[in-house]
Amino acid sequence: MAKQTAGRDSLGAFAPKFAELNDDVLFGEVWSREDRLSLKMRSIITVTALVSKGMVDSSFQYHLATARQNGVTKSEMAEILTHLAFYAGWPNAWAAFRMAVEVYRDDAGTDGGLFGLGEPNDAYANYFVGQSYLNPLTDPKQTVLVANVTFEPGCRNNWHIHKAKTGGGQLLLCTNGRGWYQEWGKEAQELHPGDVVTIPAGVKHWHGAAKDSWFSHLAVEVPGEQTASEWLEPVDAEAYDAL
Repeated sequence: MAKQTAGRDSLGAFAPKFAELNDDVLFGEVWSREDRLSLKMRSIITVTALVSKGMVDSSFQYHLATARQNGVTKSEMAEILTHLAFYAGWPNAWAAFRMAVEVYRDDAGTDGGLFGLGEPNDAYANYFVGQSYLNPLTDPKQTVLVANVTFEPGCRNNWHIHKAKTGGGQLLLCTNGRGWYQEWGKEAQELHPGDVVTIPAGVKHWHGAAKDSWFSHLAVEVPGEQTASEWLEPVDAEAYDAL
């Protein structure tokens, strides 16, 4: 999680201790304990608490934007606020919805785009940071495997290599949102709809969404002999955050 400085920026001179507790304890320690509770769940809890108290102000807008960045989708936020309306009050929910509409206004790609979102990519969850979705479009027993892969904001897969005795590799056909592709030892390449990435067999690489955007691409498996994928270490979080 990025280092928080809002307390010191706003109140560092007037209330330095409060600023310290806000930046270093609340955000620096509590929010950073992702091994205990994910950032997405912490965002949902925080939004729920603020709506319940009727605090739909600039801090709520910040936490809505943070929730979006932490992977709370537009449809999930709509369902959260609808549920809260029955417990926190209809006027509170209305006020929260007005702000949520603005925060999620440009949130394209939550439906997976042209080829559909599919299901959570649980089978490969160990090889991804964040939530991804998979929608297979062809039957690999009959033809080349083509699947639509969708990444929530901030989601990316681990470094990996497509191996093959002959042929092999993968093509990425970018369809929605904004993402990144990087080969080992090279600079990351920003991806947009219409971009095509050719990944030869044997090349160590990763790909995924930008921090603030959904991203979808078609993954086309290039035919070859003795093909397999070798999954490696996660992308360095500091390097990713710097993109």
